[in-house]
Amino acid sequence: MTCTDVPQLVDAIGRLVVRGAPLLGVAGAYGVALAAARGDDVRQAAALLEGARPTAVNLAFGVRRAVAAADQASASGDTAAAAKAALAEARAIAAEDRAASTAMAEHGLALVPPGARILTHCNTGSLVSAGHGTAFAVILAAHRAGRLARLWVDETRPLLQGARLTAYEAALAGIPHAVLADSAAGSLMAAGQVDLVVIGADRIAADGSVANKVGSYPLAVLARQHGVPFVVVAPLSTVDFDTPDGAAIPVEHRPADEVVSFAGQPVGPAGTPAYNPAFDVTPPALVTAIVTERGVVHPVNAGNLRVLGSGAGCTAQGERPPGTLPEIAETAQAASDVER
Repeated sequence: MTCTDVPQLVDAIGRLVVRGAPLLGVAGAYGVALAAARGDDVRQAAALLEGARPTAVNLAFGVRRAVAAADQASASGDTAAAAKAALAEARAIAAEDRAASTAMAEHGLALVPPGARILTHCNTGSLVSAGHGTAFAVILAAHRAGRLARLWVDETRPLLQGARLTAYEAALAGIPHAVLADSAAGSLMAAGQVDLVVIGADRIAADGSVANKVGSYPLAVLARQHGVPFVVVAPLSTVDFDTPDGAAIPVEHRPADEVVSFAGQPVGPAGTPAYNPAFDVTPPALVTAIVTERGVVHPVNAGNLRVLGSGAGCTAQGERPPGTLPEIAETAQAASDVER
């Protein structure tokens, strides 16, 4: 799909043609550059873009960075310079996302034991990133390192991002995988068939609460019940320090027909109402670790997030993190304690 103006891009974002937290940040920045190049009202375009998906904080992050670059370049009234600066900033954001994806894969790989059976939710690969993705980047690294025995892919109702997109990316990479109904995850864990749950995030609050595709919170509850580590992989741009906790995260609600129809065919009586939040929020107490491009946060709390956000990594400079979750947790906590 080619978007030639901002309203087309906003429509694509709203219909999930363009989706995924990191990619939304990149697309938002490019949208600002597009508006500037067209001579459109950049601030009006920015407002439209920011409002397209209210939960995903990366969208606003990318938009605001591009606007700031354009503003600085246009101080002298040079509109061409403003468009050029916004485009350069969009390209920089994309490059940063590629680098972050690579770094998150390396940090996250240290959490994956040999022969791991990983369960993931929604889609977090190259379709949502300028690189290999977030959670899927870790999964792909584990596969390439010979540590992944099987990837369990939640179908991800109601729009089936897992069944349609993650399964596609897994097959493309040659990863052994199987799709399961979202409601089957509990019985799979009870049978001892899951060693690790790895998901992405659309917004992480300052206290470590994680907003992600709806269905993530039940997975966290099930993981806690069955003693399965629950790991979130997201760049630091997804952490919103201005949102104090999970209750303050705005949760987008989407049209009822996504729930009461399937592949365009109604499955409920005409006029049936539906409850269709796009995301749910997992409290930090249920999150084992958050993997970012700067390192791993464990335990997940406001203090440790602040330490990482300030630029202090949770592992020593130039060293690989230890190879198991308990070890890396111990290292991360020690680094955070020293920094504080």
